[in-house]
Parts: sequence; structure tokens; C-alpha cells
Amino acid sequence: MASSSADGRICFSTAGNLCGSNTRILMGSSSSRGLRVVKWCSNGVGGELMGKKLKLNKQLPPNQTSKPFLRDLEEERRDPRTVVAIILGGGAGTRLFPLTKRRAKPAVPIGGAYRLIDVPMSNCINSGINKVYILTQFNSASLNRHLARAYNFGNGVNFGDGFVEALAATQTPGEAGKKWFQGTADAVRQFHWLFEDARSKEIEDVVILSGDHLYRMDYMDFVQNHRQSGADITISCLPMDDSRASDFGLMKIDNKGRVISFSEKPKGQELKAMEVDTTVLGLSREEADKKPYIASMGVYVFKKEILLNLLRWRFPTANDFGSEIIPASAKEFFIKAYLFNDYWEDIGTIKSFFEANLALTKDPASFSFYDAAKPMYTSRRNLPPSTVDNSKIVDSIVSHGSFLNNCFIEHSVVGIRSRINSGVHLKDTVMLGADYYETEAELASLLAEGRVPIGIGENTKIRECIIDKNARIGKNVVISNSEGVQEADRSSEGFTGKNGKSEINQIEMKPNCTEN
Repeated sequence: MASSSADGRICFSTAGNLCGSNTRILMGSSSSRGLRVVKWCSNGVGGELMGKKLKLNKQLPPNQTSKPFLRDLEEERRDPRTVVAIILGGGAGTRLFPLTKRRAKPAVPIGGAYRLIDVPMSNCINSGINKVYILTQFNSASLNRHLARAYNFGNGVNFGDGFVEALAATQTPGEAGKKWFQGTADAVRQFHWLFEDARSKEIEDVVILSGDHLYRMDYMDFVQNHRQSGADITISCLPMDDSRASDFGLMKIDNKGRVISFSEKPKGQELKAMEVDTTVLGLSREEADKKPYIASMGVYVFKKEILLNLLRWRFPTANDFGSEIIPASAKEFFIKAYLFNDYWEDIGTIKSFFEANLALTKDPASFSFYDAAKPMYTSRRNLPPSTVDNSKIVDSIVSHGSFLNNCFIEHSVVGIRSRINSGVHLKDTVMLGADYYETEAELASLLAEGRVPIGIGENTKIRECIIDKNARIGKNVVISNSEGVQEADRSSEGFTGKNGKSEINQIEMKPNCTEN
């Protein structure tokens, strides 16, 4: 039997039955599995206490051991059904322009066959999290199309009660409703009502993710650490050395891993003041001496009630998590640092995009899309294997559905459906590929009219370049930044220079053209 007292405490007897007029209880079987932590809500004045857990009496029923009881507690902490992920689509992506000219940042291709959005989506799926919202605002058509093709959960046969929903910025009645997303926190605030509908009644924690990072992470390890510590907010962080620390927002922690202060891209003495003992987070003494700083990854876990309280009542006008809400909350709430000591890269600039892609060609690579246990998912394209005819390929990635004829590919990434003709030499180049094939008849017609087909024409030499999707580059073209120009806007001619790299747009580049 079980009875409830006036103060809401519940006692269990050996009978395993439940009673109590003012308490609704959901529990597992009282068989050999042991008791489970249960959720409850009072029908009294207090109203529903969402996400709260009962504190059970430590005394176990007869014939029960502590081992299954602890096992059930462990399962409860790792239950991904009580977690929802929110992936932020980002702003206008000006630092990635012109790659973001017609697409949102998370829709930018990477690694030859993937999109940036595939990274957090795959991490969610591999972590067992199947409730995902993607908040978008800028150039979202390409992103929405990719999400529909790659992550359409259909009738839920394979993903249970999961869902993937893209939520675009929208205007609502009232003066405040006329504004678009003003920042990461404001984007979540405008959809706060999602956490109050029936699908969110079991949600306890909210994982906030960015759509333009490259890494592989088990989010449920992150959530479990958050729950075990009892933190209100947990921030995933990277250990940093002196050379890169000033490029990030840094955190200072106490000897228990609690975050006590923040500093945005500090330099000089301010940087030195942010040094911490990173052995607290699990680093060895040798590694901690080399990396005495911790930087925020922009990946967070919030208790659901805390998140709603911060957005709606405590900081109703704050627009950003990283620079406003979280630093201001450090003195009032328990914010904990969670160490992620693995590969992570923010693909926020042309330079970082270019370097992260070419880094995939290293042996061994710091990051690889190949992992049988935790694969990276993307759209099913049903493309044939690539055809390579009398070509030389060195330290490169060639994606499926491509045609390489008597060419030399060196330290480059070649995207899907790429067509590279005879005599072409690519070096230190990221070619994003094409969205479609041109038929033999279309190719013949284009050549007869003196126009350029999609792909790279004969005897063209390209070095240190990003070639966007569906680009048309003719014969005998030379593209290289021999003069070391850092910035150049020549988009009317089909290319742009940023961070010392050439970026070829989706415009025809005629034969016999040279860009130095």
C-alpha cells in the first residue's frame, strides 16, 4: 500500500498498491526491477509541479536490493524522452558570405556530402534524443528542404513519439510580436509556449545547440552530468591554451566546477585573470598546465522551469544567452561547467570553413564523418559511385556521383555530382559540387552555344579556392591568389575574396579567364 500525508510525502508498503485522493502517481512494476523515481502533481492549490521528482524513503521493500533500485535511478537520469533539443539557425551569416547568400548557415555544405545542420541532428539521434526544434530566420528555404528530405520521421514507426520541426521567425499580434528574432534567447522566448503544450509535459531539460559547429558529442552524457550535479544550467566547455583563448568567451570556475564569472574575448591581464585549475574538470596535471582556460562552446542544458523563468520573468528583455542571460545568472543560479575535451570547431567564418574542410583530408584526421557506432546522417540521394578515369588523387575526399577525367586532385574536397574534366589541377580547394546533373543533350547544347556547363573545364588550374555549388568554370582558367589579396568583392565577375581565399559563386566563369 501507499498513502499520502498532508505534506505530500508518500510511503510504500509491501503490497505494491497505490492510493491517495489528492495524488496521481505513475510508477513501474514493483517486481524484481525495484522502485522507480516517480513524477507527481498535486490537485491542491499548488497546481502542477512539472519536472519535480519525489524524494523517496530510502527504506526498500522486503526482498528488494539496492542494485536494481540504483539501476533504475541511472535509467531515469539518462531517459532521453524527458529531453528536448533546440537547434538555433543563426543570424544572417555575414562572416560566411557569400556561402550564405542564398542559404542559412546550417545549410552550408561541408565534408563533400553533408550540411552543417547534419552535425547537431546526428548527435541528437545518436544520443537518443528524438524531440528536436530548429529555429530559423534567414534564407531558410534550402535548410527546410534538406530537413524535410533527411529527417522526415513519417509516422514515427522508427522514432516513437519523436519529431523534428523547423520553426521560422514569425510575427504575432501586439507590438512585441512585430519583431523578428533579436538573438538566441529571444528566438527561444518567442516560442516558449511550445513547452506548455501536451507534447512537452514530460520534458525536464532543454538542450540548446548551434547549427554551425563541427563535433561529435553524446548529449545524454552531458544531460546526465547536469542532472547528477543538480545544476540549473550546465555549459559545455573546451580547455584552451594561450594561443586561442582570447578568441573565445572564457569562464572562471571554483574548485567544484561551478561557474562564477565570465569574460568575453579577454586580452592581456584580463586574460591572465581567467586562468583556472582545469584538473577540477578532469584534465591531467600536465594537460591542465598547457590549457589553463575554459571556453564556452555555446552548447547548454537548462532545467525547463529555469529556462522559462529566465526568459519570461527574470530577463524578459535580454536577447542573447551567451553574452546576457547566462553571465547575469551566475550569482543567482547554479551554473556548472562540463568538460568536452575532443574536437570542436565553430564554422563561423570563411577561414574556419575552409580550414575545417581541408583538415578532413589529413591522415589521421582530427575529425572524421566515418564512425560506424555514431554515424553522421544526411539526405538520401541515391547517387551512383564516382567515376575516376586516369586521374591522380592525393590526400583528398571525393564524394559520390562525381566524374573525374584525367585530372589531378591534391589536398582538396570534391562535393557530390562534381564534374572535373581533362587536364584540371585542383590544389587546396573545396568544391561543393552540384544539386543536379546536366544531360548529355544539355551539355552538347551549352557547348554549341559557347556557354559553360556545370563543373570545371579542361586544363583549368585552381588553388586555395572555395567553389560553390553549381558553379560553371570554363577551359584554360587559372584561379589563384598569387598576390595575397585578403578582401575583394568582384561578385559581378563570379568570385569573391575573403580571408585570402577565393570563393567562386554560382555564375559562369568563361574560358581563358585568369584570376590572380
